Amino acid sequence: MSSVSFAEGDYVVYPTHGVGQVVSIENQEIGGMKLQLFVITFDRDRMTLRVPVAKATKAGLRKLSSRSVMDTALSTLKGRAKVKRTMWSRRAQEYEAKINSGDPVSIAEVVRDLHRNANQPDQSYSERQIYEAALERLAAELAAVERIDAITAADKLCKLLDAA
Repeated sequence: MSSVSFAEGDYVVYPTHGVGQVVSIENQEIGGMKLQLFVITFDRDRMTLRVPVAKATKAGLRKLSSRSVMDTALSTLKGRAKVKRTMWSRRAQEYEAKINSGDPVSIAEVVRDLHRNANQPDQSYSERQIYEAALERLAAELAAVERIDAITAADKLCKLLDAA
């Protein structure tokens, strides 16, 4: 199995938590086994995660997206919303799975599909929550890739959505 290498200070994406930063690589003994761990902080959640180096790839830990992947995600936002006529509970599960995949293009699809209702009174609370989670996740990675703050990144995404 190939092991991905990260260094202290690297920004990384963990599928279920979004963008974090490797603060250290430490050795710990857990249950009598010596393990090397990536220590990753997620400022937004005030959370620290320790991921075994040997299991990082299997856990889905990855480097930030390339510029071209982000460009694909941004152009996805400009596309037409795909509105499925399935029950909301099923769509909500699909949207959550896309967000937790950590793939910026899939996350952009969720943002695009739910944006049309973002400020409409008929949008449910759970729809709004999923939309905001997807927008926040995409903005965080865009911010890290472009080296801007998350608010500026979110504004950029919203401008693209409003122009579409």
